[in-house]
Amino acid sequence: MVDSENNALEMGKTVFPSYTSKREVLDRVRELAHAEDAPDKDEVDYLKTAFYKLHIAEREANYKEFIESGGNPDNFQILPDDLEEAFKAEMGVVKERRAKLLREQEEEKERNMQRKLEIIDKIKLMVTSPEDAGKSYPEFKALQQEWKEIGSVPASKANELWRNYQLYVEQFYDMFKLNIEAREYDFKKNLELKTHLCEAAEKLADEQDVISAFHQLQKLHQEYREIGPVAKDLREQIWTRFKAASTVINKRHQQHFDDLRAKEEDNLARKTVLCEKVEAIAAEENKGAGDWEKHTQQIMDVQAEWKTIGFAPQKMNVKIFERFRAACDDFFGRKALYFRELKEIFKTNADKKRALVEKAQALQDSTDWKSTSDKFIALQKEWKTIGIVPKKQGDVLWSDFLAACNHFFEARNAATEGQRNEEHVNLTHKREIIEKLKALLDTDDADAANTALQELAEEYKAVGHVPFKEKDKLYDEYHTVINSLRDKFGILPGKSRRQGGKSRRGDSSLDERTRLMRQYDSLKSEIQTYENNIGFLSVSSKKGNKLIDDMNRKVEKLKAEFANVKARIIAIDKENAAE
Repeated sequence: MVDSENNALEMGKTVFPSYTSKREVLDRVRELAHAEDAPDKDEVDYLKTAFYKLHIAEREANYKEFIESGGNPDNFQILPDDLEEAFKAEMGVVKERRAKLLREQEEEKERNMQRKLEIIDKIKLMVTSPEDAGKSYPEFKALQQEWKEIGSVPASKANELWRNYQLYVEQFYDMFKLNIEAREYDFKKNLELKTHLCEAAEKLADEQDVISAFHQLQKLHQEYREIGPVAKDLREQIWTRFKAASTVINKRHQQHFDDLRAKEEDNLARKTVLCEKVEAIAAEENKGAGDWEKHTQQIMDVQAEWKTIGFAPQKMNVKIFERFRAACDDFFGRKALYFRELKEIFKTNADKKRALVEKAQALQDSTDWKSTSDKFIALQKEWKTIGIVPKKQGDVLWSDFLAACNHFFEARNAATEGQRNEEHVNLTHKREIIEKLKALLDTDDADAANTALQELAEEYKAVGHVPFKEKDKLYDEYHTVINSLRDKFGILPGKSRRQGGKSRRGDSSLDERTRLMRQYDSLKSEIQTYENNIGFLSVSSKKGNKLIDDMNRKVEKLKAEFANVKARIIAIDKENAAE
C-alpha cells in the first residue's frame, strides 16, 4: 500500500488511507455506492487497485502455501471469492452512478455553452450600436459577471468560446467611445487583478510539489481569462509577464515526468537483473536438502529486494513481474516435488533401520559370544548402507540400535573378565618357571640341566594365556634364558642331547607356531570387531566419547600384539627353513 500512496503523491492526487484487508476496501466501496454525493474518480480507481492488489497477494500466498505443503502445482485451484463478487457488484453500482453523473455534467456543459454563446451574441450586438454605448455599459458589465458565473463548457469548444468572447469584449472597449472614467477604472482594476495573478504564478516557482504547482497554475490561467482587458499599451506587457511565469512551471512539470519516466526505466533495468538472478539460482543444481534451503534463502532475499523497487514503465510492468514470478514458481514447484520424494525415501530408510533395531534388540541378551558378535557386525555393516532419515527420528533409532549393541558387548566383556583373572595367575606361574630355568645356569651338570629343562619347558607350555601387555616381555625373558642354556649346554626344550637337538627342536617350534597362529587369528578377529564398533558409536553423547577412547586404546594394544605375533611366526618359519 505504501507504493500506492507514494504514487499518489507523485501524481499530485489526494492521498487516500491504506487498507490492510479486502473487507475494508469493500466497506468503503459500499459507502460510495450508496452515498448521496457522487463518487470521486480518483478514489474509485485507488480502491479498485487496492482491492486487487490484496486479492492477488492473497491468492499468491495460498498458492505458495499449497506448494510448500507438498501440493502439485497443476492441482492448485482458484476458488470463488464471495468478497470479490460483492466488490464487483458494488463497483457496478458506482460505475452506473458515475456514468449518470458524467452524462449530467456533459448536458450541463452543453447548456453552459449555449448561455455563453448567447452572451457573445448580445455583446456582438452592442458593438454594432456605438451610439447606445453609454446605455449599454451597465448591461455589458452584467453580461461579464454572468459569463464568470457560468460553469464549464465542453473542452473542445472552450478555447474558441473564450477567444470570441475576448474579441468582442475588447472591441466593445476599443471601438466605442465609452465613458472615459468608467473605462479607465475597469482597465486599472483589471490590471491590478492580472498583476496579482502574475505574482501568484511567479511564487509557484518555489512550490516544492511540482504537480500541485502545475494544477494551481491552471486555475490561475482560468482566472486570467475571466478578467477583462487592460489598457491597450499594457496588454502585451502583462501577458508576457504571466506567460513567462507559466513557462517556468510548465518546464518543471515536464521535467518531473521526464525524471519519472527515467526512474521507471531504471526500475525496469533493476528488475530485469533480479529476474536473471532468480533464473540463475533456479537453474543451479541442488544436490541435497541443504542446497535447496540455501537457494530458497537466496531467492527470498531477491524477492525482498524486488519489493523495494518501484514501478516499471506501464507497458512493461506486468510483463516483468510475470517473468519474475514464473522463475520463482518454477523453483518452488521443483522444491516441493523434491521434498515430497525425499519424505518417501526417509520413510523407507526409517523402516529399514527400525527393522535392524528390532533384530539387534532380539540378539542383545545372547551369550553365544562369537556367533552373536559376528551377527552384530553384520547388522552394523548393513546399517551403514542405509541412507539418511530426519535427524530427530534418526537420533532415536540410532540411540536404540547403539544401546542394543552396547548391551551385548558390555555383557560379553563382563563375561570374559574371569578369563583375564586367570591370565594373571598364569603370568605368576610362568615367571616362577623362568626363575627355575635361570637357576639351571648355576649348575655344571649338563644331563641334570637337560632333564630339568625338558620338564620345565613342558610345564611352561602347559600354562595358558597371560595378560596381553605382559606377553612380549615374558616371551623375551623365557627365550633369553633358553638361549643361555643352549649356549652353555647345547640343548633346547623338547630335545635330548643324544638327539642332536634337531628333530625335537623342530617339533617345539612347530608347536609354538601353531599356538601363535591361533593367537594371530584371534587377535585379527578381535581387532576387526573393535574397529567396526568404533565406526558405529555416536560421538554426540558423552558415553559414546568415553567408549570410543577406551576402544581406541584397546585396538592400539591389540595391533601391537598382532604385529609382534606375526613377526614371531615369520621368524620361526625362517628358522625352520634354514634347518
